[in-house]
Amino acid sequence: MIQAHAHQFTAFIGQQLLASGALAEVALAVMKASQKSVTGPILIFDDSTGRPIDLDLRGTQRDVIARLPSPAADVETPADQETTSEPRGRGRPRLGVVAREVTLLPRHWEWLGSQPGGASVALRKIVDEARRANGDRDRHRAARDAAYHFMSAMAGNLPGFEEASRALFAGERRRFSEHIAGWPDDVRDHIVKLAFSDRADPAKT
Repeated sequence: MIQAHAHQFTAFIGQQLLASGALAEVALAVMKASQKSVTGPILIFDDSTGRPIDLDLRGTQRDVIARLPSPAADVETPADQETTSEPRGRGRPRLGVVAREVTLLPRHWEWLGSQPGGASVALRKIVDEARRANGDRDRHRAARDAAYHFMSAMAGNLPGFEEASRALFAGERRRFSEHIAGWPDDVRDHIVKLAFSDRADPAKT
């Protein structure tokens, strides 16, 4: 049974859409297609980044699935949960924190140390608040960047690429759509999906 993957992936044969969905489903579709006579190169893209990825498709379907990245690796730790491999004091759960160096001025450490829970708790709250405040902007930027990376790989030589790129980064959806209107249907539709999906608010003209 194929488990759902946190990310979505899409495979193309040349400029034609082959499969889109969980990584395991796309990998098996590519595996089957590669065993036939195909008319163009097969590329697999991570929809979260728009970048192509490489998979080892040798062996049986079970072999291919076993070599795929674990879906658990893509599961984000809840904001209110620490992550550490080190056990804490008695009565405390094994939470999980990644220890990294933070360089601050003395006045910053003084302020953080005066906050309830100490510096670590205060820093986590600041980061969580910033993530909530900037969530829409960050999602918009990620969607735009994914669309551009996919465009560069699949449409970099097509007419209007430079103009479409400028419109994409300017957030001019109408002008962007005009420049890509003549591109192959599957490529064009996937670009629009990446750039203006529900991961980000549609760009305004």
